[in-house]
Amino acid sequence: MRVAQKLYKGGKLITQAGELFDCTRNTMVLGFAGKEVLLSSNVYATLRADYPTGHIVLCSTAGEIYDDMVADDSLSVTALQFEQTELKAITLNIKDYQNSYEAGKALFSELSDVELSYVLLISDGGLVNGSQLVRGIEDVNQNRIPVTGGLAGDGDKFNFTLVGLNQPPAQGNIIAVGFYGEHLKIGHSSFGGWDIFGPEKKVTRSDANCLYEIDGKNALDIYKQYLGKYANELPGSALLFPLYVRTQNSDTSVVRTILSIDNLKQSMVFAGDIPEGSYIRFMKANFDKLIDAAAFAAVNAVTQFQPFEVGKPKFALLISCVGRKLILGKRIDEEVETIKEIFGPETMLSGFYSYGEISPLNPAAQCQLHNQTMTITTFNESIA
Repeated sequence: MRVAQKLYKGGKLITQAGELFDCTRNTMVLGFAGKEVLLSSNVYATLRADYPTGHIVLCSTAGEIYDDMVADDSLSVTALQFEQTELKAITLNIKDYQNSYEAGKALFSELSDVELSYVLLISDGGLVNGSQLVRGIEDVNQNRIPVTGGLAGDGDKFNFTLVGLNQPPAQGNIIAVGFYGEHLKIGHSSFGGWDIFGPEKKVTRSDANCLYEIDGKNALDIYKQYLGKYANELPGSALLFPLYVRTQNSDTSVVRTILSIDNLKQSMVFAGDIPEGSYIRFMKANFDKLIDAAAFAAVNAVTQFQPFEVGKPKFALLISCVGRKLILGKRIDEEVETIKEIFGPETMLSGFYSYGEISPLNPAAQCQLHNQTMTITTFNESIA
């Protein structure tokens, strides 16, 4: 496996690193960029000229990760060439399906094969319901093939996002890249780092990602009571106070970010589903714990990886949440720098800030949509 990286800013190549290689086969190119960069420049044509036969994946972001740096309105490019792992990349558009659940089922069904060992998922972050997309995939994924990835971003604007496979990016696209064979070695981990406070409460009325009632009472009223003075700053302050969500008869949980509030309907809209009958608790930001969680995710990913290989992985894909970036502000580089310290110089890093992160919580578990987490996927190929 070989890895090469480039960073563009203002249409100019700023820096590059990694190995030079002839990408004649089994090459995946990841291009993460600010939406305005994708709209105003011919990014796809540039990358196609550089990588004529590679699978080119483009995604708009809420911030780009390159090595130990976080940038805005740049283009972070990583080319991965696999020597013994076959790739199959497919794309579909949500407008061609009844809902995100059906799109997920169709997507994974096209990739499913006895040799399938991993799936990378990059989806539109505005038109696609990430929770339903992942549920559709997992209902078909009987062999529990690891699936990781994320939802495209649009900075802090939340207007529309762009995704493209082997063509200029557009709205509504969902990309899945299947990896085949026994030589690929993957590690994955996802951590949040939020403080949980208050007692557990039951969701008594919800519809997909819309929350109406908690413990039989108006959800928005209860939420405002917990926020105190921050209630006057809604919806912006909602990023500081996501929800912990635990489904019935389960000890596992996810974090959900509030995207908007509807004062007329007295409801809240989240970046992922809030199932009726599930249990919630309130959460608040802790700057140091957010950064520590990124370190925990890196350590966990490395721990998973080491039984398979000697040394560190060659590449780590970092997908973190836009909410973390907005909260950490000028400290955002610390999140990536702490990960770089753990992996060391032998592991190249790339990624983006997203509207949702996709990863299992542990090996052999179902993948889930997360919010407000740092999610890491590590890559290498075995030599044998």
